[in-house]
Amino acid sequence: MMNTKYISHKNGGYTMKETNGKVKPFGIKDKLGYMFGDFGNDFTFLLSAMFLLKFYTDVMGVSAALVGLMMMAARFVDAVTDVTMGQIVDRSRPGKKGKFAPWIRRMCGPVAVASFLMYATYFKGMPMGFKIFWMFFTYLLWGSVCYTGVNIPYGSMASAISDNPTDRTSLSNWRTIGATLAQTAIGVILPLVVYYTDAAGNSVLSGEKMMIGALICSIGAVICYMLCYHMTTERVKVEQNTQKFSFKELIKQLVHNKSLIGIIVCALVFLLAQLSLNNMNAYVYPNYFGNIKAMSIASLAGTVVILALSTFIVKVASKIGKKELSMIGCFISAASFILLFIIHTHNVLVWVGLIIVATIGTSMFNMVIWAMITDVIDESEVQTGVRQDGTIYSVYSFARKLGQACSSGLSGVLLSIIGYTSVTAFDPKVVDGIYNITCLVPAGGMILLLLALWFLYPLNKKRVEENAEKLRIKRNENA
Repeated sequence: MMNTKYISHKNGGYTMKETNGKVKPFGIKDKLGYMFGDFGNDFTFLLSAMFLLKFYTDVMGVSAALVGLMMMAARFVDAVTDVTMGQIVDRSRPGKKGKFAPWIRRMCGPVAVASFLMYATYFKGMPMGFKIFWMFFTYLLWGSVCYTGVNIPYGSMASAISDNPTDRTSLSNWRTIGATLAQTAIGVILPLVVYYTDAAGNSVLSGEKMMIGALICSIGAVICYMLCYHMTTERVKVEQNTQKFSFKELIKQLVHNKSLIGIIVCALVFLLAQLSLNNMNAYVYPNYFGNIKAMSIASLAGTVVILALSTFIVKVASKIGKKELSMIGCFISAASFILLFIIHTHNVLVWVGLIIVATIGTSMFNMVIWAMITDVIDESEVQTGVRQDGTIYSVYSFARKLGQACSSGLSGVLLSIIGYTSVTAFDPKVVDGIYNITCLVPAGGMILLLLALWFLYPLNKKRVEENAEKLRIKRNENA
Protein backbone atom coordinates (compact mmCIF):
# COMPACT_ATOMS: atom_id res chain seq x y z
CA MET A 1 0.00 0.00 0.00
CA MET A 2 1.19 3.52 -0.82
CA ASN A 3 2.97 5.23 2.05
CA THR A 4 1.54 8.72 2.42
CA LYS A 5 1.60 11.64 4.78
CA TYR A 6 -0.43 14.83 4.95
CA ILE A 7 1.12 18.26 5.02
CA SER A 8 -0.90 20.81 6.94
CA HIS A 9 -1.52 24.31 5.60
CA LYS A 10 -1.90 27.50 7.61
CA ASN A 11 -5.50 27.83 6.45
CA GLY A 12 -6.40 24.45 7.88
CA GLY A 13 -6.24 22.46 4.69
CA TYR A 14 -3.82 19.78 3.64
CA THR A 15 -2.53 17.84 0.64
CA MET A 16 -1.42 14.28 0.15
CA LYS A 17 2.24 13.65 -0.48
CA GLU A 18 3.90 10.32 -1.25
CA THR A 19 6.89 9.56 0.93
CA ASN A 20 8.29 7.21 -1.71
CA GLY A 21 7.81 9.57 -4.67
CA LYS A 22 7.04 13.14 -5.64
CA VAL A 23 3.59 14.49 -6.42
CA LYS A 24 3.25 17.79 -8.18
CA PRO A 25 1.86 20.44 -5.84
CA PHE A 26 -1.57 21.85 -6.58
CA GLY A 27 -1.24 24.77 -8.95
CA ILE A 28 -2.32 26.65 -12.05
CA LYS A 29 -2.10 23.57 -14.30
CA ASP A 30 -4.79 21.83 -12.22
CA LYS A 31 -6.97 24.94 -12.26
CA LEU A 32 -6.71 25.34 -16.03
CA GLY A 33 -7.28 21.63 -16.60
CA TYR A 34 -10.38 21.61 -14.41
CA MET A 35 -11.59 24.74 -16.19
CA PHE A 36 -11.36 22.96 -19.55
CA GLY A 37 -13.51 20.14 -18.17
CA ASP A 38 -16.56 22.37 -17.69
CA PHE A 39 -15.73 24.19 -20.91
CA GLY A 40 -16.27 20.82 -22.57
CA ASN A 41 -19.38 20.07 -20.50
CA ASP A 42 -21.08 23.29 -21.44
CA PHE A 43 -20.28 23.04 -25.12
CA THR A 44 -23.12 20.51 -25.14
CA PHE A 45 -25.09 21.35 -21.95
CA LEU A 46 -25.52 25.08 -22.65
CA LEU A 47 -26.14 24.42 -26.32
CA SER A 48 -29.08 22.26 -25.30
CA ALA A 49 -30.26 24.69 -22.60
CA MET A 50 -30.16 27.72 -24.91
CA PHE A 51 -31.14 26.39 -28.34
CA LEU A 52 -32.79 22.95 -28.26
CA LEU A 53 -36.28 24.25 -27.40
CA LYS A 54 -35.97 26.99 -30.03
CA PHE A 55 -34.64 24.49 -32.61
CA TYR A 56 -37.53 22.05 -32.22
CA THR A 57 -40.27 24.72 -32.11
CA ASP A 58 -39.04 26.91 -34.96
CA VAL A 59 -37.12 24.51 -37.24
CA MET A 60 -38.70 21.10 -36.66
CA GLY A 61 -42.23 22.41 -35.99
CA VAL A 62 -42.78 20.54 -32.70
CA SER A 63 -44.97 22.26 -30.10
CA ALA A 64 -43.16 24.01 -27.22
CA ALA A 65 -45.20 22.12 -24.61
CA LEU A 66 -44.25 18.74 -26.09
CA VAL A 67 -40.53 19.60 -26.17
CA GLY A 68 -40.68 20.77 -22.57
CA LEU A 69 -42.57 17.68 -21.43
CA MET A 70 -40.05 15.47 -23.23
CA MET A 71 -37.23 17.08 -21.30
CA MET A 72 -39.06 16.56 -18.02
CA ALA A 73 -39.92 12.94 -18.84
CA ALA A 74 -36.26 12.20 -19.51
CA ARG A 75 -35.48 12.94 -15.86
CA PHE A 76 -37.24 9.74 -14.80
CA VAL A 77 -34.58 7.89 -16.78
CA ASP A 78 -31.87 10.01 -15.16
CA ALA A 79 -33.06 8.92 -11.72
CA VAL A 80 -31.71 5.49 -12.65
CA THR A 81 -28.73 6.32 -14.86
CA ASP A 82 -27.24 9.03 -12.63
CA VAL A 83 -27.26 6.87 -9.47
CA THR A 84 -26.00 3.88 -11.47
CA MET A 85 -23.07 5.90 -12.83
CA GLY A 86 -22.31 7.20 -9.35
CA GLN A 87 -22.11 3.63 -8.08
CA ILE A 88 -19.92 2.57 -11.02
CA VAL A 89 -17.49 5.41 -10.31
CA ASP A 90 -17.38 4.77 -6.54
CA ARG A 91 -16.74 1.06 -7.12
CA SER A 92 -14.08 1.50 -9.81
CA ARG A 93 -10.43 0.92 -8.92
CA PRO A 94 -8.00 3.85 -9.04
CA GLY A 95 -5.51 3.59 -11.91
CA LYS A 96 -2.28 5.38 -12.73
CA LYS A 97 -4.22 8.48 -13.70
CA GLY A 98 -6.51 8.24 -10.69
CA LYS A 99 -10.07 7.12 -10.18
CA PHE A 100 -12.09 9.74 -12.05
CA ALA A 101 -10.03 11.09 -14.97
CA PRO A 102 -10.10 7.83 -17.04
CA TRP A 103 -13.88 8.14 -17.34
CA ILE A 104 -13.49 11.55 -18.97
CA ARG A 105 -11.32 10.05 -21.69
CA ARG A 106 -13.71 7.12 -22.23
CA MET A 107 -16.90 9.18 -22.53
CA CYS A 108 -15.83 12.42 -24.25
CA GLY A 109 -16.36 11.01 -27.75
CA PRO A 110 -19.82 9.50 -27.16
CA VAL A 111 -21.20 12.66 -25.51
CA ALA A 112 -19.99 14.81 -28.42
CA VAL A 113 -21.56 12.54 -31.06
CA ALA A 114 -24.85 12.29 -29.18
CA SER A 115 -25.06 16.09 -28.84
CA PHE A 116 -24.57 16.59 -32.58
CA LEU A 117 -27.30 14.10 -33.44
CA MET A 118 -29.93 16.15 -31.57
CA TYR A 119 -29.78 18.88 -34.23
CA ALA A 120 -30.54 16.71 -37.28
CA THR A 121 -32.00 19.36 -39.57
CA TYR A 122 -32.12 16.90 -42.48
CA PHE A 123 -35.10 15.23 -40.75
CA LYS A 124 -37.29 18.36 -40.71
CA GLY A 125 -39.30 17.12 -43.71
CA MET A 126 -40.06 13.76 -42.07
CA PRO A 127 -43.47 12.89 -40.54
CA MET A 128 -44.12 14.43 -37.12
CA GLY A 129 -44.14 11.00 -35.44
CA PHE A 130 -40.59 10.30 -36.59
CA LYS A 131 -39.36 13.75 -35.55
CA ILE A 132 -40.79 13.25 -32.08
CA PHE A 133 -39.16 9.78 -31.87
CA TRP A 134 -35.79 11.18 -32.97
CA MET A 135 -36.09 14.04 -30.47
CA PHE A 136 -36.74 11.62 -27.58
CA PHE A 137 -34.09 9.09 -28.65
CA THR A 138 -31.21 11.53 -29.14
CA TYR A 139 -32.04 13.59 -26.05
CA LEU A 140 -32.03 10.49 -23.84
CA LEU A 141 -28.82 9.20 -25.47
CA TRP A 142 -27.05 12.50 -24.87
CA GLY A 143 -28.39 13.59 -21.47
CA SER A 144 -29.28 10.38 -19.64
CA VAL A 145 -26.41 8.17 -20.85
CA CYS A 146 -23.42 9.98 -22.36
CA TYR A 147 -23.46 13.29 -20.46
CA THR A 148 -24.05 11.40 -17.23
CA GLY A 149 -21.08 9.17 -18.03
CA VAL A 150 -18.65 12.08 -18.30
CA ASN A 151 -20.09 14.70 -15.92
CA ILE A 152 -20.37 12.62 -12.75
CA PRO A 153 -16.70 11.53 -12.68
CA TYR A 154 -15.63 15.04 -13.70
CA GLY A 155 -17.53 16.64 -10.83
CA SER A 156 -16.34 14.01 -8.35
CA MET A 157 -12.73 14.55 -9.38
CA ALA A 158 -12.46 17.88 -7.52
CA SER A 159 -12.33 16.03 -4.18
CA ALA A 160 -9.35 14.02 -5.41
CA ILE A 161 -7.36 16.94 -6.82
CA SER A 162 -6.99 18.53 -3.38
CA ASP A 163 -8.36 18.25 0.14
CA ASN A 164 -7.73 21.90 0.90
CA PRO A 165 -11.03 23.85 1.18
CA THR A 166 -9.42 26.94 -0.38
CA ASP A 167 -8.06 24.89 -3.28
CA ARG A 168 -11.53 23.45 -3.85
CA THR A 169 -13.07 26.90 -3.87
CA SER A 170 -10.45 27.87 -6.43
CA LEU A 171 -11.37 24.84 -8.56
CA SER A 172 -15.03 25.82 -8.34
CA ASN A 173 -14.09 29.33 -9.45
CA TRP A 174 -12.09 28.05 -12.43
CA ARG A 175 -14.88 25.64 -13.32
CA THR A 176 -17.21 28.61 -13.54
CA ILE A 177 -14.68 30.40 -15.74
CA GLY A 178 -14.76 27.38 -18.08
CA ALA A 179 -18.55 27.48 -18.20
CA THR A 180 -18.37 31.21 -18.86
CA LEU A 181 -16.03 30.75 -21.81
CA ALA A 182 -18.41 28.16 -23.24
CA GLN A 183 -21.30 30.57 -22.74
CA THR A 184 -19.29 33.22 -24.57
CA ALA A 185 -18.88 30.93 -27.56
CA ILE A 186 -22.51 29.79 -27.51
CA GLY A 187 -24.25 32.93 -26.26
CA VAL A 188 -22.14 35.57 -28.03
CA ILE A 189 -20.87 34.03 -31.26
CA LEU A 190 -23.52 31.46 -32.15
CA PRO A 191 -26.54 33.84 -32.25
CA LEU A 192 -24.69 36.00 -34.78
CA VAL A 193 -24.17 32.95 -37.00
CA VAL A 194 -27.29 30.75 -36.76
CA TYR A 195 -29.96 33.43 -37.27
CA TYR A 196 -30.95 35.06 -40.55
CA THR A 197 -33.37 37.88 -41.47
CA ASP A 198 -36.47 36.80 -43.43
CA ALA A 199 -38.43 38.83 -46.00
CA ALA A 200 -40.51 40.45 -43.25
CA GLY A 201 -37.38 41.60 -41.41
CA ASN A 202 -37.73 39.07 -38.58
CA SER A 203 -34.77 37.20 -37.04
CA VAL A 204 -35.26 33.47 -37.77
CA LEU A 205 -33.21 30.44 -36.64
CA SER A 206 -31.52 28.55 -39.51
CA GLY A 207 -31.66 24.77 -39.10
CA GLU A 208 -28.67 24.13 -41.38
CA LYS A 209 -26.46 26.68 -39.61
CA MET A 210 -27.59 25.30 -36.25
CA MET A 211 -26.46 21.81 -37.24
CA ILE A 212 -23.03 23.11 -38.31
CA GLY A 213 -22.77 25.06 -35.03
CA ALA A 214 -23.59 21.87 -33.08
CA LEU A 215 -20.83 20.00 -34.95
CA ILE A 216 -18.25 22.67 -34.08
CA CYS A 217 -19.36 22.62 -30.42
CA SER A 218 -18.99 18.82 -30.33
CA ILE A 219 -15.43 19.00 -31.66
CA GLY A 220 -14.62 21.73 -29.14
CA ALA A 221 -16.02 19.56 -26.33
CA VAL A 222 -13.70 16.64 -27.14
CA ILE A 223 -10.65 18.93 -27.25
CA CYS A 224 -11.52 20.49 -23.89
CA TYR A 225 -12.17 17.13 -22.21
CA MET A 226 -8.79 15.79 -23.32
CA LEU A 227 -7.04 18.91 -22.01
CA CYS A 228 -8.77 18.32 -18.66
CA TYR A 229 -7.63 14.69 -18.67
CA HIS A 230 -3.98 15.52 -19.32
CA MET A 231 -3.62 18.66 -17.16
CA THR A 232 -5.20 17.59 -13.84
CA THR A 233 -3.63 15.45 -11.10
CA GLU A 234 -5.58 13.40 -8.56
CA ARG A 235 -3.53 13.72 -5.36
CA VAL A 236 -5.98 12.30 -2.86
CA LYS A 237 -6.33 8.56 -3.13
CA VAL A 238 -10.04 7.68 -3.08
CA GLU A 239 -10.42 4.02 -2.22
CA GLN A 240 -12.75 1.65 -4.04
CA ASN A 241 -16.14 1.36 -2.34
CA THR A 242 -16.79 -2.36 -1.80
CA GLN A 243 -19.93 -2.06 0.32
CA LYS A 244 -23.00 -3.78 -1.10
CA PHE A 245 -25.30 -1.28 -2.72
CA SER A 246 -28.72 -0.87 -1.21
CA PHE A 247 -31.21 1.55 -2.77
CA LYS A 248 -33.15 1.55 0.51
CA GLU A 249 -30.00 2.52 2.41
CA LEU A 250 -29.23 5.26 -0.14
CA ILE A 251 -32.69 6.79 0.32
CA LYS A 252 -32.25 6.56 4.10
CA GLN A 253 -28.94 8.43 3.88
CA LEU A 254 -30.45 11.10 1.68
CA VAL A 255 -33.37 11.68 4.02
CA HIS A 256 -31.06 12.14 7.00
CA ASN A 257 -28.39 14.17 5.19
CA LYS A 258 -29.59 17.75 5.67
CA SER A 259 -26.67 19.31 3.79
CA LEU A 260 -27.29 17.12 0.73
CA ILE A 261 -31.02 17.85 0.77
CA GLY A 262 -30.21 21.54 1.03
CA ILE A 263 -27.80 21.58 -1.90
CA ILE A 264 -30.21 19.51 -4.04
CA VAL A 265 -32.99 22.04 -3.48
CA CYS A 266 -30.55 24.88 -4.15
CA ALA A 267 -29.38 23.30 -7.41
CA LEU A 268 -32.93 22.65 -8.54
CA VAL A 269 -34.22 26.19 -8.05
CA PHE A 270 -31.02 27.83 -9.31
CA LEU A 271 -31.05 25.87 -12.55
CA LEU A 272 -34.77 26.62 -12.86
CA ALA A 273 -33.98 30.33 -12.68
CA GLN A 274 -30.77 30.39 -14.71
CA LEU A 275 -31.76 28.07 -17.53
CA SER A 276 -35.25 29.51 -17.83
CA LEU A 277 -33.50 32.80 -18.57
CA ASN A 278 -31.21 31.05 -21.08
CA ASN A 279 -34.23 29.43 -22.77
CA MET A 280 -36.16 32.68 -22.93
CA ASN A 281 -33.18 34.68 -24.24
CA ALA A 282 -33.72 32.88 -27.55
CA TYR A 283 -37.20 34.44 -27.63
CA VAL A 284 -37.01 37.81 -25.82
CA TYR A 285 -34.17 39.26 -27.92
CA PRO A 286 -35.37 38.34 -31.45
CA ASN A 287 -39.12 38.47 -30.75
CA TYR A 288 -39.63 41.22 -28.14
CA PHE A 289 -36.66 43.53 -28.75
CA GLY A 290 -36.00 42.52 -32.37
CA ASN A 291 -32.28 42.69 -31.65
CA ILE A 292 -30.09 39.59 -31.90
CA LYS A 293 -26.89 41.62 -31.52
CA ALA A 294 -28.06 42.68 -28.04
CA MET A 295 -28.21 38.99 -27.07
CA SER A 296 -24.55 38.63 -27.98
CA ILE A 297 -23.62 41.89 -26.22
CA ALA A 298 -25.40 40.78 -23.04
CA SER A 299 -23.60 37.42 -23.09
CA LEU A 300 -20.25 39.10 -23.68
CA ALA A 301 -20.87 41.59 -20.86
CA GLY A 302 -21.80 38.71 -18.57
CA THR A 303 -18.53 37.01 -19.45
CA VAL A 304 -16.56 40.14 -18.55
CA VAL A 305 -18.40 40.42 -15.22
CA ILE A 306 -17.72 36.80 -14.29
CA LEU A 307 -14.05 36.99 -15.26
CA ALA A 308 -13.71 40.15 -13.17
CA LEU A 309 -15.38 38.49 -10.17
CA SER A 310 -13.13 35.44 -10.54
CA THR A 311 -10.08 37.53 -9.59
CA PHE A 312 -11.25 38.00 -6.00
CA ILE A 313 -14.25 35.71 -5.36
CA VAL A 314 -12.11 32.99 -3.73
CA LYS A 315 -10.73 35.43 -1.15
CA VAL A 316 -14.18 36.83 -0.40
CA ALA A 317 -15.71 33.35 -0.06
CA SER A 318 -12.87 32.24 2.23
CA LYS A 319 -13.39 35.32 4.41
CA ILE A 320 -17.20 35.40 4.78
CA GLY A 321 -18.19 31.86 3.75
CA LYS A 322 -19.64 30.34 0.58
CA LYS A 323 -23.18 30.10 1.94
CA GLU A 324 -23.12 33.67 3.18
CA LEU A 325 -21.77 35.03 -0.12
CA SER A 326 -24.42 33.12 -2.10
CA MET A 327 -27.29 34.62 -0.09
CA ILE A 328 -26.09 38.15 -0.87
CA GLY A 329 -25.96 37.25 -4.56
CA CYS A 330 -29.51 35.87 -4.54
CA PHE A 331 -30.88 39.14 -3.17
CA ILE A 332 -29.10 41.21 -5.82
CA SER A 333 -30.29 39.01 -8.68
CA ALA A 334 -33.92 38.74 -7.53
CA ALA A 335 -34.16 42.51 -7.06
CA SER A 336 -32.87 43.09 -10.62
CA PHE A 337 -35.47 40.83 -12.26
CA ILE A 338 -38.31 42.29 -10.18
CA LEU A 339 -37.29 45.79 -11.23
CA LEU A 340 -37.24 44.73 -14.91
CA PHE A 341 -40.77 43.36 -14.56
CA ILE A 342 -42.04 46.56 -12.91
CA ILE A 343 -40.63 48.97 -15.51
CA HIS A 344 -41.45 46.67 -18.50
CA THR A 345 -38.85 48.43 -20.63
CA HIS A 346 -38.68 48.51 -24.43
CA ASN A 347 -35.16 49.93 -24.25
CA VAL A 348 -32.77 47.05 -24.86
CA LEU A 349 -29.87 48.96 -23.24
CA VAL A 350 -31.81 49.28 -19.96
CA TRP A 351 -32.62 45.57 -20.16
CA VAL A 352 -29.00 44.57 -20.76
CA GLY A 353 -27.78 46.85 -17.95
CA LEU A 354 -30.04 45.26 -15.34
CA ILE A 355 -29.31 41.77 -16.68
CA ILE A 356 -25.61 42.47 -16.01
CA VAL A 357 -26.45 43.41 -12.41
CA ALA A 358 -28.46 40.19 -12.09
CA THR A 359 -25.47 38.27 -13.47
CA ILE A 360 -23.28 39.65 -10.68
CA GLY A 361 -25.74 38.20 -8.18
CA THR A 362 -26.13 34.77 -9.77
CA SER A 363 -22.36 34.47 -10.21
CA MET A 364 -21.77 34.88 -6.48
CA PHE A 365 -23.54 31.54 -6.03
CA ASN A 366 -22.55 29.82 -9.26
CA MET A 367 -18.81 30.41 -8.76
CA VAL A 368 -18.71 28.58 -5.42
CA ILE A 369 -21.41 25.92 -5.89
CA TRP A 370 -18.95 23.22 -6.93
CA ALA A 371 -16.88 23.79 -3.80
CA MET A 372 -20.10 23.53 -1.79
CA ILE A 373 -20.60 20.02 -3.22
CA THR A 374 -17.21 18.91 -1.92
CA ASP A 375 -18.20 20.41 1.44
CA VAL A 376 -21.31 18.21 1.40
CA ILE A 377 -19.17 15.15 0.56
CA ASP A 378 -16.90 15.97 3.51
CA GLU A 379 -19.92 16.40 5.79
CA SER A 380 -21.23 13.00 4.74
CA GLU A 381 -17.88 11.33 5.43
CA VAL A 382 -17.72 12.93 8.88
CA GLN A 383 -21.21 11.66 9.69
CA THR A 384 -21.02 8.13 8.20
CA GLY A 385 -17.29 7.35 8.01
CA VAL A 386 -17.66 6.41 4.32
CA ARG A 387 -16.63 8.63 1.42
CA GLN A 388 -19.07 8.51 -1.48
CA ASP A 389 -17.92 11.12 -4.00
CA GLY A 390 -19.53 9.52 -7.05
CA THR A 391 -22.85 8.65 -5.40
CA ILE A 392 -23.36 12.07 -3.81
CA TYR A 393 -22.32 13.88 -6.95
CA SER A 394 -24.66 11.70 -9.02
CA VAL A 395 -27.59 12.73 -6.83
CA TYR A 396 -26.57 16.36 -7.23
CA SER A 397 -26.14 15.90 -11.00
CA PHE A 398 -29.65 14.48 -11.19
CA ALA A 399 -30.97 17.54 -9.37
CA ARG A 400 -29.22 19.82 -11.88
CA LYS A 401 -30.65 17.98 -14.84
CA LEU A 402 -34.06 18.02 -13.18
CA GLY A 403 -33.67 21.78 -12.87
CA GLN A 404 -32.76 21.98 -16.55
CA ALA A 405 -35.77 19.89 -17.52
CA CYS A 406 -38.13 21.87 -15.29
CA SER A 407 -36.86 25.12 -16.80
CA SER A 408 -37.40 23.86 -20.34
CA GLY A 409 -40.71 22.25 -19.40
CA LEU A 410 -41.92 25.38 -17.64
CA SER A 411 -40.74 27.63 -20.48
CA GLY A 412 -42.42 25.37 -23.04
CA VAL A 413 -45.71 25.24 -21.17
CA LEU A 414 -45.74 29.00 -20.49
CA LEU A 415 -44.95 29.73 -24.16
CA SER A 416 -47.89 27.55 -25.15
CA ILE A 417 -50.16 29.31 -22.62
CA ILE A 418 -49.40 32.74 -24.11
CA GLY A 419 -50.12 31.29 -27.56
CA TYR A 420 -46.60 31.07 -28.99
CA THR A 421 -46.18 29.18 -32.27
CA SER A 422 -44.01 29.74 -35.32
CA VAL A 423 -47.01 31.64 -36.80
CA THR A 424 -47.78 33.89 -33.78
CA ALA A 425 -44.14 34.44 -32.81
CA PHE A 426 -44.26 38.21 -33.38
CA ASP A 427 -47.82 39.05 -32.27
CA PRO A 428 -47.84 41.97 -29.75
CA LYS A 429 -49.65 40.05 -26.96
CA VAL A 430 -47.34 37.06 -27.41
CA VAL A 431 -44.12 39.09 -27.25
CA ASP A 432 -45.35 40.90 -24.11
CA GLY A 433 -45.97 37.49 -22.58
CA ILE A 434 -42.41 36.47 -23.52
CA TYR A 435 -41.06 39.53 -21.63
CA ASN A 436 -43.07 38.72 -18.49
CA ILE A 437 -41.95 35.07 -18.44
CA THR A 438 -38.31 36.13 -18.86
CA CYS A 439 -38.56 38.36 -15.76
CA LEU A 440 -40.82 36.46 -13.37
CA VAL A 441 -39.45 32.91 -13.59
CA PRO A 442 -35.81 33.87 -12.79
CA ALA A 443 -37.00 36.26 -10.05
CA GLY A 444 -39.07 33.53 -8.39
CA GLY A 445 -36.19 31.05 -8.68
CA MET A 446 -33.67 33.36 -7.00
CA ILE A 447 -36.09 34.12 -4.14
CA LEU A 448 -36.59 30.39 -3.57
CA LEU A 449 -32.80 29.87 -3.70
CA LEU A 450 -32.29 32.51 -1.00
CA LEU A 451 -34.84 30.79 1.24
CA ALA A 452 -33.31 27.35 0.59
CA LEU A 453 -29.83 28.56 1.55
CA TRP A 454 -31.19 30.24 4.68
CA PHE A 455 -33.38 27.44 6.02
CA LEU A 456 -32.19 24.17 4.44
CA TYR A 457 -28.43 24.36 3.83
CA PRO A 458 -26.50 24.08 7.15
CA LEU A 459 -22.86 24.33 6.02
CA ASN A 460 -21.75 27.79 7.04
CA LYS A 461 -18.09 28.86 7.14
CA LYS A 462 -17.47 27.59 10.69
CA ARG A 463 -18.89 24.12 10.05
CA VAL A 464 -16.96 23.65 6.79
CA GLU A 465 -13.68 24.46 8.54
CA GLU A 466 -14.49 22.09 11.42
CA ASN A 467 -15.19 19.21 9.00
CA ALA A 468 -11.94 19.85 7.10
CA GLU A 469 -9.97 19.66 10.35
CA LYS A 470 -11.71 16.42 11.44
CA LEU A 471 -10.90 14.74 8.12
CA ARG A 472 -7.31 16.00 8.23
CA ILE A 473 -6.84 14.36 11.63
CA LYS A 474 -8.50 11.16 10.40
CA ARG A 475 -6.22 10.85 7.39
CA ASN A 476 -3.09 11.63 9.39
CA GLU A 477 -4.03 8.84 11.79
CA ASN A 478 -4.53 6.40 8.91
CA ALA A 479 -1.36 7.44 7.06
